Amino acid sequence: MFGAEKGSADKLDGKKLFIGIVQARFNETITNALADACKQELAALGVEEKNITHVKVHGALEIPCALQALAESDKYDALVALGCIIRGETYHFELVANESGSAVTRLALDYQLPIANAILTTENILQAEARQHEKGCDAARVAVEMANLMRELS
Repeated sequence: MFGAEKGSADKLDGKKLFIGIVQARFNETITNALADACKQELAALGVEEKNITHVKVHGALEIPCALQALAESDKYDALVALGCIIRGETYHFELVANESGSAVTRLALDYQLPIANAILTTENILQAEARQHEKGCDAARVAVEMANLMRELS
């Protein structure tokens, strides 16, 4: 163990953190709600608005490219991926979900940078709507907690 474990309040202290958010525009009603919830939760955790960079890309497959550009800037303590993939009638759903998820994980490992993955994968719009607020908030908490953990471990 790396010493005494910090309390959960310390792990969710966003003061002085720099967070990058990449949001897909595809299914924009859902992704806008994810982004709003995420930014509100980041603010509640103490992340200053000026320390949040928010960029938009077309869809979930474009998210990793923007995440990589942010990661390479070496300015962020954590990143957040926001998207919404809703199952359709073709195999495209599996392709987009698998490839975007795999790329996000690979980037986090390659750059040793926490990336909260809130790319929703749902069967229908109702499931996406039911998750949009909670998952946006969760992504903010994961980003802050993991940023603090990585600081502690390094």
